[in-house]
Amino acid sequence: MKTPSMFLRKSLLIFLLLALCTSFVRAVEGDKDNDYFTGIKEGGDLDDEADDDIEKHIEGDVSEEEEKVEEPPVERPLYTKPKVVGFAYFAEPFHNEKDLDKKWILSQARKEGAEDSIAKYDGRWSIEEPDVNPLKGDLALILKSKAKHHAISCKLQKPYDFVGKPFIIQYEVKFQNGIECGGAYVKLLSKDNLDLLHFHDKTSYTIMFGPDKCGLDYKLHFIFRHKNPKTGEITEKHAKKPTGSIESYFTDKKTHLYQLIVNPDNTFKISVDGTVVNEGNLLEDMTPPVNPAKEIEDNKDQKPGDWDDREKIADPDAVKPDDWDEEQPEKITDEDAVKPSGWLDEEPEDIPDPDAEKPADWDDDMDGEWEAPLISNPKCADAPGCGEWKPGMIDNPKYKGKWRPPMIDNPNYQGIWKPRMIPNPDYFEDLNPYQMIPIGAVGLELWSMTDSIMFDNILITDNLATTTKWTEDTFALKQAQEKSSISGESNYFMMLMSKLSFAAEDNPWLIVTYGMIIVIPIILMSLYIISRGGNQEVVYVLWLHCPVFSLLVAVVAQV
Repeated sequence: MKTPSMFLRKSLLIFLLLALCTSFVRAVEGDKDNDYFTGIKEGGDLDDEADDDIEKHIEGDVSEEEEKVEEPPVERPLYTKPKVVGFAYFAEPFHNEKDLDKKWILSQARKEGAEDSIAKYDGRWSIEEPDVNPLKGDLALILKSKAKHHAISCKLQKPYDFVGKPFIIQYEVKFQNGIECGGAYVKLLSKDNLDLLHFHDKTSYTIMFGPDKCGLDYKLHFIFRHKNPKTGEITEKHAKKPTGSIESYFTDKKTHLYQLIVNPDNTFKISVDGTVVNEGNLLEDMTPPVNPAKEIEDNKDQKPGDWDDREKIADPDAVKPDDWDEEQPEKITDEDAVKPSGWLDEEPEDIPDPDAEKPADWDDDMDGEWEAPLISNPKCADAPGCGEWKPGMIDNPKYKGKWRPPMIDNPNYQGIWKPRMIPNPDYFEDLNPYQMIPIGAVGLELWSMTDSIMFDNILITDNLATTTKWTEDTFALKQAQEKSSISGESNYFMMLMSKLSFAAEDNPWLIVTYGMIIVIPIILMSLYIISRGGNQEVVYVLWLHCPVFSLLVAVVAQV
């Protein structure tokens, strides 16, 4: 394809830039009686009258006597340290930077089985303001490093014993930079033999709860460690997966509140931002089950030698038909085939290359007799074929193959054999798995490929009223502020679009300016792509979308 000359491209570019500049000059120095631009020239902003007109234009028909009262910009609420109403086994709002050294303990352990370069728990933590902070002055615990092991923990104010009250834990998480691969779950460490200075991945815990993600696998863990009442063996029990999608909690970069409630009746409930995403029963909805089966298969039992598990057998009374010829081949020569006219029987399909020469260093004694490489016979190029002609093969209409008797139901069929069931020697029945191992501390033991994970307002209690008040004073304020921020951004965009369309009503030539702002980048990109010998389909797509953008401008102008 012939590309535009350099002179043509430069000329077109200069023309478009001049046209754009002329339009903007017209915008600034145009009609002096226009109140809209007068307000801009005098004060840098729209004057009050123009603002009122625009607001009326946005909201619809408004009477001239009705005054528009502008609301002041919304200020971020000032953070206030939340107070615990009732009793909490643990309440951590992270309101003081010094608590990182005073209350929380950084692990000095090393991860077993890991390479020396990453075995140490040297991931960094900080108590500081989040990058985007809904509450002015609010601090949080931030995981600061990536591709490192992190471990930090703190003792509960009072150990939690499962003695008939709900166990409730909730805390906030925000993936400020999203999350590539890593977790934000908490571990509720078992009370006995606590050594927080050497907290690591093998440290005994009672419950593990919270979000975790790697690749496209989004998880919300609830794992509890159950103690076998007969043997004392500890095994992990995993809750089923949440019913709905939880992906947005990892990707929207907003604060989310994770809550787990374990009740004395063995039911559990998992909520995110107050919405239940998973619930069930410890006796019915955990994997593997809390209680083993009463009976198991006898691994010493063997299938009897005369056990017939053939569901179908060959019909013993079937007889091969007399006319069934098993000797007939599947394919036969096509007797009706005729050699094509012009077939060169005496010419081989391949011949030695007449132009090939024996290499100078070829040694017949060492390398054998030299033979020229074969090439396609040029005489066969225009012929229907060369060499000996043979008729083709076709399906044999008399072919039936080897005869086999039809299959019938086996009258002696005994079914699929299974070993007999015997009482499970390891059986036990724990009807109250709610009574878990007492909890003595809360810990965060995490590996993450993404930094800036925020944790805040961790609460452990046995009273729903306590959690309700705590949530009102913490997460509810953040959530409202984050929602208003999103709404404000949307309103600002609509206000901007409305102002542009209102200006175009009194100055129709602005529509041309809007159009040029859309079209010029497409022209420049098209010229660049063509000059580089790029794919013309890309240019077609660009221009195909140009009318769409223009239509959008026209619609906005009519809003």
